[in-house]
Amino acid sequence: MTSYARLTPVWMTLLALALAPAAEAAIQIDRGIAGARLGNSRADVRKALGKPASTQQGRNDFGRWVSYRYAGKITVFFQGRELVSSVQTAGLGDRTAAGIGVGSTETELTNSLKGLTCEDVGANVRTCHTGDFLPGRRVTDFRLSNGKVESVTVARVVD
Repeated sequence: MTSYARLTPVWMTLLALALAPAAEAAIQIDRGIAGARLGNSRADVRKALGKPASTQQGRNDFGRWVSYRYAGKITVFFQGRELVSSVQTAGLGDRTAAGIGVGSTETELTNSLKGLTCEDVGANVRTCHTGDFLPGRRVTDFRLSNGKVESVTVARVVD
């Protein structure tokens, strides 16, 4: 067998990997994180992410709510108890298609996602977000501390 013949399987594997479609990003701007999408039911979230590590419930100014916490520092919030109203991650594993997530710098964030609004919200704390915080709108908020993303929240603005 020639050396070229022995390398054929290797080249075919490399070609297949290069042509394979990219995996769906775990953080989808204004849509969701890690299989939990805005508007999903509680059953949809359990089907996608499994049984939560913990569940909380309560009341706020907008009514009853439930939250699911998962490994990887993912929290899914159901304002009204039925449909996903926000998803947050503070874990290192979830990223946008451009590779942005917890630990990314503000420069990396603003260079890869155009149209963000960034503003100071406290001592050494900033937020960079899509869209406007108006009722019914979808936003993705990157909370930064000391110049690095510490959490990402995808939400539908309640009020």
